[in-house]
Amino acid sequence: MVRDRVPGPDVDEFAEPERVVAALARARPGTLLAVQHPHRTPAALAAGLSLLDALPHAVAELAHLRSTAYREVRDVVAPYRVDGPDGTAHGLLCLVDPAAVGHTEDVYPDVVAERARVLSGLGCLTSAAMLVPVAREVRLTRLVAEVDDEPAVSVVDPGGRRHWLWLVGPGERQDALLAAAGEHPLMVADGNHRVAASAGLSGLLALVTAGPDLRIGPIHRAVAGTGLSLSDMAAAWRALGLAVTPVDAATRPSPGAVVAAAGSAAVRVELPSAGVDHAFVESVLLDKALGLDPESPHVRPVTGDVPEGLAADAVLLIAPVPLADVLAVHEAGGRMPRKSTYFTPKPRSGLLLAESG
Repeated sequence: MVRDRVPGPDVDEFAEPERVVAALARARPGTLLAVQHPHRTPAALAAGLSLLDALPHAVAELAHLRSTAYREVRDVVAPYRVDGPDGTAHGLLCLVDPAAVGHTEDVYPDVVAERARVLSGLGCLTSAAMLVPVAREVRLTRLVAEVDDEPAVSVVDPGGRRHWLWLVGPGERQDALLAAAGEHPLMVADGNHRVAASAGLSGLLALVTAGPDLRIGPIHRAVAGTGLSLSDMAAAWRALGLAVTPVDAATRPSPGAVVAAAGSAAVRVELPSAGVDHAFVESVLLDKALGLDPESPHVRPVTGDVPEGLAADAVLLIAPVPLADVLAVHEAGGRMPRKSTYFTPKPRSGLLLAESG
């Protein structure tokens, strides 16, 4: 468990590689982020190191951080609360069997492979997935809300969210919390790639939570390095018979309509297909119309608000998916398109580490 503060910048786990590189370039040496992305540090990039080349340094750096920034705890689970402008969650931070978790989204195979290599190389779980029990009423929420002991950790992250973490050792209280966490099927709210990368491990570090105030934010698509202008894209979409109209750059997307923005220009694209907007964006707007592989470096997911100064030919703004739609897809045994759900508030990475096996 962290002694005081997580060492390093607070970067969301969905962060694009270029944002990780930028954060590491600004950070001092010795951060948990550098352990998670050892091949994206300034030193590794300057030396042209691959992930496998950089892993030995990450293992040594993690050992140093564990001895200086963390203290060892055993046989514990961690009741957890997070409260901020993007919602409130009460849950249990614990180890979960990866095989018992239902995936909610398709994944990028290369991202899964990268995360699996980091996990196997480090032998340590450094960030938690977020799992949501599929049920109308979840007893775990009440049990965690009743915890009023002095927290083991209390921190405020850069986004203004307050995180509280308690430790509960073996006994009746721990048994009750674990029983409540395992009462219902679990679906992945955040961390589909981490869950897939944990296949074969004995445990997955996860926050099991039902809210009570979970929200789903947007995940957009940035198109970069293609040489295409917004006018080129609009013409390609119109050629497929789609309704494309110029709009003010401040226009927000709505379900069934995407806004493509480039600087001060923007167009609204009506999506005739029923279903999840993200699937139509990837298969039709990007692949069929523009000839862009959604898994290529030319297409990047962008979570939440689009950062100022983002280098992109255009950003395709997509409305958040309603929670009811996510639950309906999950209950039907399906999966959402990749990077289509952005649940908040998330647990703070690095407060609690766990050995993997």
